[in-house]
Amino acid sequence: MATLAPSTPHVLHLSLVVGGALLDDAGERVGRVDDLIVRLEGEEYPPVSGVVATVAGRQVFVPWASIAEIAEGRVMLREERIDLQHFRRRAGEVLLRKDVLDRQLINIDGARLVRANEIELVRLDGWYRVVGVDVSFRGLVRRLLPHAFAERIAAGEFLDWASIEPFTGHVPTVRLRVPHPKLARLHPAQLADLVEAASHREGEEIIEAVRTDPELEADLFEELEDKHQLEFVEDRSDAEIAQLLGRMEVDDAADLVLQLPEERREDVVALLSPVQARRVRTLLGYDPATAGGLMSPEFVCLHAEATREEALERVQQSKVHADGVSWVFALTARGRLQGGVPLADLLRAEPGTHLVEVVRSVQRVSPDADLEEVARLMTDFDLTVVPVVDAGETLLGIVTVDDVLELVLPESWRRRFNILGGG
Repeated sequence: MATLAPSTPHVLHLSLVVGGALLDDAGERVGRVDDLIVRLEGEEYPPVSGVVATVAGRQVFVPWASIAEIAEGRVMLREERIDLQHFRRRAGEVLLRKDVLDRQLINIDGARLVRANEIELVRLDGWYRVVGVDVSFRGLVRRLLPHAFAERIAAGEFLDWASIEPFTGHVPTVRLRVPHPKLARLHPAQLADLVEAASHREGEEIIEAVRTDPELEADLFEELEDKHQLEFVEDRSDAEIAQLLGRMEVDDAADLVLQLPEERREDVVALLSPVQARRVRTLLGYDPATAGGLMSPEFVCLHAEATREEALERVQQSKVHADGVSWVFALTARGRLQGGVPLADLLRAEPGTHLVEVVRSVQRVSPDADLEEVARLMTDFDLTVVPVVDAGETLLGIVTVDDVLELVLPESWRRRFNILGGG
């Protein structure tokens, strides 16, 4: 929350400007103020670029160059005459009352949706600029009262416009023209919260905005609940879904495939790379609530005789998620799991050390182990990673603590305390 400093100009409330009189340079009323126009792109605090007014029963545009003053209850013109050409919205123009007031906005600093009960403006650098929104009950009350009483309700704390991102998908001339650069500051879990709290149209706008960063879009989908994943991919083509899956963690990709109608699953999987398609099909063969369904087939493993330097180089070159490289696994000559080495121990080991010299015995589970067994093992042995092996001790994948927390903790807890994911 932010408040204007005492030295800043007088705060104008949009609700006390619209509906006021349009006055000529002599102070004579010539019409009614219907709305103020801004362009959102380019400046942190967008300036008013014009006024929409009704003059002689006709809605007209009054450009900023013709405006001398904006105040509560009136807009004063610099000249006696104005162009009475009918108002037509131009590309990029946003009407504050029609497009922003009473609508949901994204509060970036709070990572939540808010409702604009009032819009605040001040005169800065020769322009009247949007500086904030009032989301409090006070802002709503001011608009419900007659102007004579509303003017007595002083401006309180309001959200700084610099922390606000408005939805513009309902504005035909702005859709896809005004990106949402501020959204990139949010964690994928916060973005998922916003998508799930928003209407379908607003959720689509958030997802469309982050599609310019394909990796961020994939991270967002990994955080969405199952029903919302399906909601926002079901209208995409098989190829588009496969592109999204290709950027997701394999276990999350398999979970999303399971949300698709059965008749679409194989067509989508067939469009993945051969390696990823094989991994996804493997995971689809297990119950999602078992170690096999939870595991990721992406991990770092080497022969037990590999050196410390070889192991660290493999970690450095690996594209495995950070949680997946917290342990390096050592295999026997026959490819069986011998044990594991925490990455921290590997970093502390003397140069030239072989994995077999520092390897630890590790707890492991079969792919059929249920969620309760995996969670109990992690709790009893204070583990963040559990390897999954078949009957021949071949390493199939790993279950990380976030995979387990995702199922055992309520979604609201997981998001609120940012338990999953870094950043």
